[in-house]
Amino acid sequence: MEGRAYLLRPDTPQEGRVREARPGETEDELSDPLRTHAREANLVMRPPRHTPNSLYSLQATEYAQEQGKFLEYHHAAYEAYWDHRADLGDPSVLADIGTSVGLDGAELRERVESGHYAQKVVDQYHEALGYNIRGIPTFVFDNLLFSGAQPYEVFQRVMDKALENRAAAEE
Repeated sequence: MEGRAYLLRPDTPQEGRVREARPGETEDELSDPLRTHAREANLVMRPPRHTPNSLYSLQATEYAQEQGKFLEYHHAAYEAYWDHRADLGDPSVLADIGTSVGLDGAELRERVESGHYAQKVVDQYHEALGYNIRGIPTFVFDNLLFSGAQPYEVFQRVMDKALENRAAAEE
């Protein structure tokens, strides 16, 4: 599995911004339909109080991927953001998340703050826009593309179709 960067709300200032509560949200739950989707998937998704600029976080993810720890880092960052409301725009928070999954937190922080992966992130974002991808998550299996949080059955159907297409191509 490979993760690719997508700048979410690229107009967000570097320091992020305060996130206003949306209608129907409570202190600990998002509004529907996200609330229902999160419950059905047994996910914790507390409304964040802050919207970070995603460039640092995406650079940290590139570092984790380079080190062979993409999924571990991704899951830890997800939990930090949605369960603990951590600021993923703060390099020290990102370094702590990296350390928690066995990465060199100091090196991660240095790479993020220096912008080591910034151009790669921006290039991946523009590539996604070129494919008309306009949101996250987006999944690509062979030539099949779909977006949004989906139930397991959707992934199963897409994988079945991808395997069917591969088998037909081999004939």
